[in-house]
Amino acid sequence: MRALIAAIAAIYAAIVFIGPANADERYGKQKVVYHINYLGGENAKAYKGAMRNIQNHINAVGKDNIEVKVVLHGNGVELLREANSNEAVQGAVLELKGQNVGFNVCNNTLVGREIDYENDLFDVWESDIVPSGVAELSYLQQQGYTYIKP
Repeated sequence: MRALIAAIAAIYAAIVFIGPANADERYGKQKVVYHINYLGGENAKAYKGAMRNIQNHINAVGKDNIEVKVVLHGNGVELLREANSNEAVQGAVLELKGQNVGFNVCNNTLVGREIDYENDLFDVWESDIVPSGVAELSYLQQQGYTYIKP
């Protein structure tokens, strides 16, 4: 019984004095791709939620320990159209981009829906365009990115 009490006391002391592992130790380096191919809904609620998930992920792991890509295709491209007129979405996009989050836009969607990325989408550059959103998701997973669909 004394051994059990001593063991419990030792574990308690270790927890109190050492504390929980910090994010660097627990999560290490991560590469992740977030997949968005849906509409944002009323007041872009789904888009805001997805970007909040991404920010929470960065906060947990540490911005120096994570590489994040967001692949937008189909209805997901509307996130960057919404950002033209919705300040909350625009602010979230800029905040994430300021932490080196890459937003990749599907060229198949742009062509199929006749979207001019320079005029219709917020802060999209030629280097942000990928030939195919779904092929990009597969490619990034082959490169070691973890797939997340928020």
